[in-house]
Order: sequence, then C-alpha cells, then structure tokens
Amino acid sequence: MQNLEQARFNMIEQQIRPCDVLEARILDLLHHVRREHFVPEAMKAMAFMDMEIPLGHGVTMWQPKMEARALQELHLVHGDRVLEVGTGSGYLTALLSALAGHVTSVEIVPELSAIAKQNLHPYHRENITLEVGDAAQGWGEGYDAIVLTGSTPVLPEAFKSSLNLGGRLFAIVGEAPVMEAKLITRVAPDIYETVNIMETSVASLQNAQQPERFVF
Repeated sequence: MQNLEQARFNMIEQQIRPCDVLEARILDLLHHVRREHFVPEAMKAMAFMDMEIPLGHGVTMWQPKMEARALQELHLVHGDRVLEVGTGSGYLTALLSALAGHVTSVEIVPELSAIAKQNLHPYHRENITLEVGDAAQGWGEGYDAIVLTGSTPVLPEAFKSSLNLGGRLFAIVGEAPVMEAKLITRVAPDIYETVNIMETSVASLQNAQQPERFVF
C-alpha cells in the first residue's frame, strides 16, 4: 500500500504538475479516485506510468497528464451537464462526475461499457448515465461540457452546435503523428473561441469523421 501511494504521489508531482495542472481540487481528486481500479488486471503495475494503457478493442486509456489537463481545461461546476465520448474503463467518467452535475458517457464497444459499469460501481455515483452507441459524430445536445477521449481527424460541427452558451469542448483534432488538443468555447450562438492546448497523438475514435480525400 505504501508503494502504491508513493507511485500515485510521484504521478501527480512528476507528470501532472509539470503539465500545468495546478488546480487544488483536481490534484486532490486524483488522490481519491483510484486509477489502479480502472486499469486491466494485467496492467496494474503500469497504472501510474506516463503512458497510454491498452484496454482492448483498439482502445487505450490516456496518459494521466492528459486526463488531468482535460479535466482542468473544462472548468466544471456542479450544475454542468457533460457528454463523454468514449467511456473506456470509466476512469475519466469518475473524475468528471465528481465535479459536474451529470455525465452521459457513450461507448461504442459494449464489453468496455460493461467493464466501466463494474469499475464505477464502488463509487456509487448517481449522476452517471452509461450508454452504448456510436457518438463519434455527435450525441444529443444541451451540454455544458463535452470531452472526446479519442482523436478525430476532422471535428464534427455537431459537437460545437450541441454546446450550451458558455459550453466547453475538449477534443484532440488531427492525424498522426501530430494532433492538437483544443478547447473550444461557445461564446455566442454562432461564435466559438478556440484555444490550442498542446500537441499530442492519441488513438482515433472508431468511425471518426475523416477529411475529404482528393481522388484522381
């Protein structure tokens, strides 16, 4: 247990703080939501490493610093209605639900959604709705925050238009090897403000929107 807590401390101090995640409530949350509970059994030793963790079905768990940075950039408050596209193991879902009013998390792989449900059960969060489906190009509307846990070569307009005024969207846009993590805020009905957060490269959402290709 002591080694586990030391590894968690090292993750926060050596990976997450250097990524400019300094908000106290988020750093505190990372101590209480146990990342090792959301990692496949064979990968437990890697739970706090600065790496993506394979979850199967072509899906990976983000690096800890990416999870924490997305959480900080979204500036969640307790009344926020959040959409998470790609539930994965449920770890980011747990973090989001601790800060927001309600989280709808959509996973295209039924087996992963079932695993996430099991992982989340000990946390007794009543403000999470897990759904199975393809949300790579949109899922309903009226959200205060949206996070895409896989990249998308082209960002579908549906995500921007489904934000409430003041709503924030965290998305990783582009194609390997270089993608950009972006925060997009709806500041007026037809006006969006985009801030580039960092360059990165993560696995794509299944059925993500593709750019139009020139065909000879």
